[in-house]
Amino acid sequence: MSTDLLIRDERGFYCPPGDFYVDPWRPVERAIITHAHSDHARWGHRQYLTTPEGAGVLRVRMGPAAQIDTVAYGRSIERNGVRISLHPAGHVLGSAQVRIQHRGQVAVVSGDYKTEADATSTPFEPVRCHLFVSESTFALPIYRWKPQSAIFDDINRWWSANAARGLASVLLAYSLGKSQRILAGLDSSIGPIYVHGAVEPLNAAYRRSGIRLPRTEYVGETVKSAKSTGSRLAWAGSMIVAPPSAMGTPWMRRFQPLSAAFVSGWMTIRGTRRRQSLDKGFALSDHADWPGLLSAIAATGAERVWLTHGYSAVLARHLTHMGLDARSIDTQFRGEADVADADEPTATGQPEAEVAGAAEVEESGEDVAAS
Repeated sequence: MSTDLLIRDERGFYCPPGDFYVDPWRPVERAIITHAHSDHARWGHRQYLTTPEGAGVLRVRMGPAAQIDTVAYGRSIERNGVRISLHPAGHVLGSAQVRIQHRGQVAVVSGDYKTEADATSTPFEPVRCHLFVSESTFALPIYRWKPQSAIFDDINRWWSANAARGLASVLLAYSLGKSQRILAGLDSSIGPIYVHGAVEPLNAAYRRSGIRLPRTEYVGETVKSAKSTGSRLAWAGSMIVAPPSAMGTPWMRRFQPLSAAFVSGWMTIRGTRRRQSLDKGFALSDHADWPGLLSAIAATGAERVWLTHGYSAVLARHLTHMGLDARSIDTQFRGEADVADADEPTATGQPEAEVAGAAEVEESGEDVAAS
């Protein structure tokens, strides 16, 4: 297969015959976006192409001025003789693998993906190809996910136990994708559910796309309403879902006494939780685990595999031993971040937690410097 169908240059993955990029990290003329997380969907491209399901959350991220076009899963379009189609990746709402076909050769760029189906995204579908560009975030044998139903049971038991002790429960999770997946698995009979300002607009985009989520209340509006009526807020027994960057902020301290947990595949390793001084960690990821990566790659039938962010060198060695032409490719994708990492930027370039958190502090009348 000629490498001319897909190359990696200083802007990202480029298709020379089609003259377009997939998830470029520098501004380009035409960008096909696998999903709306900020390491894959960057501000500044002239034209964006994604799925109809993904367009709503991409709009939240990119702002009203972005030119966003859509193509349905499985439908082909052509550009300069290159056939392009998008196929479900199972990562977050609207996430897609990009299939590129030209002169009998096929390349597929996976973006991020997971192989376990969930209630908030279209399930992953393997796509046959000659070259498969795969993520490798959790490409170590230690990473093997429990069924998500077991994790949701653990979360609900933790929440119920906290409520019985008079504590608020704060779950830290990515504002896009992970938060909505968690919300869909919560038992709302335990207590009220509140969300951070970075999560609320994305919840709205999910609901507009037909995803069923439990009733949630935006913390900022709740605080503002209580202030206007002189009511006293009581957070005990409630669940609060917020991005990781809310950890330790004045915004989060308002819920004390509380118990805090982080939801991430990295919570498989207990030391990660201890290092961040969390009360609890739940190992739930929107990325494929080690068996998921191996099964997904095998299902493509690809002879060549390019591996991006994560433990790419480890997976490349394993696949090479299996007889595949596999190599690690340097990119600016980052996979699933740890709790200490900043949240994803908005279209303004500022972290979502910073933008929404500041607004909520202002609404509450709190003085950040004095908190």
